[in-house]
Amino acid sequence: MTTEQQIRESLDKVLVPGVMRSLVKMNLLRNIDISGGKAKITLASAALAPEIQDRLKDSIREATGKLDGVKEIDIDFTEAKPKDLNQIKRVIAVMSGKGGVGKSLVTSLIAVTLQRQGFDVGILDADITGPSIPKMFGINNRPGGSDTGLLPVPTRSGIEIMSINLLLPGEDEAVIWRGPLIAKAITQFWEEVLWGQLECLIVDLPPGTADAPLTVLQSLPVSGVIIVFTPQDLTNMIVRKAVKMARQMGKSILGVVENMSYLYIPEIDKKMEIFGSSRGEEMAQAADAPLLTQLPIDPELARLCDEGTIERYDGEAMKGLKDSVSRITA
Repeated sequence: MTTEQQIRESLDKVLVPGVMRSLVKMNLLRNIDISGGKAKITLASAALAPEIQDRLKDSIREATGKLDGVKEIDIDFTEAKPKDLNQIKRVIAVMSGKGGVGKSLVTSLIAVTLQRQGFDVGILDADITGPSIPKMFGINNRPGGSDTGLLPVPTRSGIEIMSINLLLPGEDEAVIWRGPLIAKAITQFWEEVLWGQLECLIVDLPPGTADAPLTVLQSLPVSGVIIVFTPQDLTNMIVRKAVKMARQMGKSILGVVENMSYLYIPEIDKKMEIFGSSRGEEMAQAADAPLLTQLPIDPELARLCDEGTIERYDGEAMKGLKDSVSRITA
């Protein structure tokens, strides 16, 4: 006789079109009732267009039709909002006090590292006026959805992405918005996107300490902050600004990342500090947090980002990041 668990296991193999994660992983399964050879399955309709609902019905019947003792399958959809379905264990914000230090790069590498470790991961691109996450992952598909919400766009390895660039007519379209509109867009990305069940959602913040970072730190349940910097003289002041903002918002500093720390020249087996001596340990002390890793200037990484294939990167820096990320997400 078929049990509820057997049906649930079958439904965990049914993928939501456009997201390519299962009904269970997207937390759309609401109820299973078995009685007299009839199975009634109730799903949430959040962010699912009518044609997607019809396709899911067909997939569910195909997946459960051969189960022992199931003579009839009834599938219903019930209304729900994405924010009521999302189950996200950790929200990590990546920030800095200035632009051009590589926050989006660090966000992407952390997401790739977590995904390789078997975690379900998403990226919320909160840099509304300067989004670059989709370009790094080589995605330009428009998000699916309905009037009840949006579905994130998956990368090749399955990392969920939501960015304003995925909603614009073209990736080079300028977003010329004032602060309130930017704040509203970030809030919508949190509340109206069906993220489903995630171990970690990483939020890529724009530079500075103004409206957008403030919205994220006030409106989202941020578990902690990672601060990115480069080895330059003004770094100390910039990092301290970011640290003070995070602490004033009651958020813990999970660690700091030094980007563009050095350039390795294999022909002479030497590291050259192009932007000056490393300030990693100094900044870690200023933030009272661990130095998670020091990322080099790597032409291979730059090439992969330009090609939209950052998920293929496996440089030496990823080893240190793997160990550090494992500690902060434990």
